[in-house]
Amino acid sequence: QKISILFSIFHRITGIGLSLGSILIAIWFLLISLGPNYFMYFEIISKNILFKFILLIWTIGIFYHLYNGCRKLYWSFGIGMDLITVYRSGYIVLFLTLASTIAVWLLV
Repeated sequence: QKISILFSIFHRITGIGLSLGSILIAIWFLLISLGPNYFMYFEIISKNILFKFILLIWTIGIFYHLYNGCRKLYWSFGIGMDLITVYRSGYIVLFLTLASTIAVWLLV
């Protein structure tokens, strides 16, 4: 039962994190669009290991929020509500999140 509570809390946290991360990504794109004078700031930010770490965490948040949101959508229709399926779908969400994040970071 604790895992369902943790997944629910983490779903809310990732929603907030994705909102904040979207603002940072918008600023990052703004620096690109402002022209060559600001492009060096873009390069400095892009090469920073802290930025890459934040982007990695943001990527994890995107995929977790996506897959867990699909899981909750199924629950809205009454599908997968028995306890065994709840746990299995939770582990599937974690697996898909990690697999998708690794795929994105290896392919990009």
